[in-house]
Amino acid sequence: MDFKLSDEQKMIQNMARDFAQKEVAPKAMELDHKSEFPAIHLKKMAELGLMGMMVPTEFGGSGLDAVSYVLALEEISAACASTAVTMSVNNSLYCGPIVKFGTQAQKEKYVTPFASGQKLGAYALSEPGTGSDAANQKTTAKKVGNKWILNGRKNFITNGPNADAMVVYAMNDPEKKHKGISCFIVEKNFPGFSVGKVEKKLGICASSTSEIVLDNCEVPEENVLGEIGKGFTIAMDTLDNGRIGIATQAVGIARAALEQATSYSKVREAFGQAISEFQAIQHFIADMATQTDAARMLVWRAAWMKDAGLNINREAAMAKLFASEVCGFVTNKAVQIHGGYGYIKEYPVERLFRDAKITEIYEGTSEIQRLVIARSVLKG
Repeated sequence: MDFKLSDEQKMIQNMARDFAQKEVAPKAMELDHKSEFPAIHLKKMAELGLMGMMVPTEFGGSGLDAVSYVLALEEISAACASTAVTMSVNNSLYCGPIVKFGTQAQKEKYVTPFASGQKLGAYALSEPGTGSDAANQKTTAKKVGNKWILNGRKNFITNGPNADAMVVYAMNDPEKKHKGISCFIVEKNFPGFSVGKVEKKLGICASSTSEIVLDNCEVPEENVLGEIGKGFTIAMDTLDNGRIGIATQAVGIARAALEQATSYSKVREAFGQAISEFQAIQHFIADMATQTDAARMLVWRAAWMKDAGLNINREAAMAKLFASEVCGFVTNKAVQIHGGYGYIKEYPVERLFRDAKITEIYEGTSEIQRLVIARSVLKG
C-alpha cells in the first residue's frame, strides 16, 4: 500500500475539510442539543458529491475510490458524527448493495436520485429481537401474485424517519434458515409501510433513528434485490463495506477529541503553568495520538484492499473493532484532560464522548467483530 495520497485524493480531503469546518462544525452543537436531523447540510453535501462517492457517474455518483471516501468521511465525522453517519448509510449501506447486486432498472430508479442527493436511503436489517443474530429474521415475506407482502418490525434504523427508500431484509422460507432470507427495496410510500417510534439516544442525537413497521407492506416483484434466498449473503457483504464507514467515523470523532484536548491543555493553567507541561497530560496525548493514527492506518488498509478488489472481511472487522475502541479511549481521556469542563455541554468533548459509544455497537458489536477476526485467523 502506498501511503502517498494522489492529487485527486488530497483535493477531496481538503474540500471535505473546508466544508466540514466552515459549515458543519459550527452547527454541530445546536443540532445535537435540539436532536435535529442535519437536513441543512444534505443539499450542499450532494453538490460536493459526498452522498454517492463510490457510485459510478452513470448512476449519479462521483465514481471515486474507497480511500477517497474514507478521507472525506473522516472530515465530516470530526465535525459532526450525526451528519457523518447520515452520509455513511446512504453511501455504503443503501447505494452500495443496489449498485453491486441490483439490476440496471433498479440502479437507475433507486441509486441515481439517492447518489445525487435528491433522495435519502436507509438500511433495515435489525429487529427488536434480532441484532447480532441477523440470521434470525422475524419479518416475513410472502409472494402473492406479482407482489411480495412483508410483515414485521425493524428497529434502530438510521435515517428511518427521513428516508425515501430502504434496503429491507425478510424471511421468505424459515425452513431454510439464513438461506431463506431475501432482500427488498422498499419505498416509504408503499402501502403498509410506516415509521414507528423515533428513538431518543445517548449520542449522535442529530441522526434520526426509528422503528419501521411493515403491515402487509406491498412490494413489487421487480423490487427484489438480487436472488430470492440470497439476502443474508447480501447483508454480510454490505456490512463488511459499511464497517469501513463506521471505523472512519470513529477515527474522525477521536481526532476531534484529540484536537480539542490538545488545544485546551495549552491554555488551561494549574499550579502556575499550562497543564500541557505536566508529564501526565503529555502521556495522555501521546497515547491518544498514537492510537488514533493506528486506527486510521487500519481504516486505510481496508479501504485500499476494497479498491484492489480483495476480500475485506477480516480487515474491515479489525478496523471497526480497533477504531471504535480507540474512539472510546480517546474521548474518555479528552474529557479527563478538560476536567470538570469536559462534563459541561458547552464544550465539544462532552458531545464527542457521547457520540463515541455507538461506534462499538452498530454495524456489528465489538464482540461480533472479534468473532469474525478469530474465525478468520483460525481458518488460516
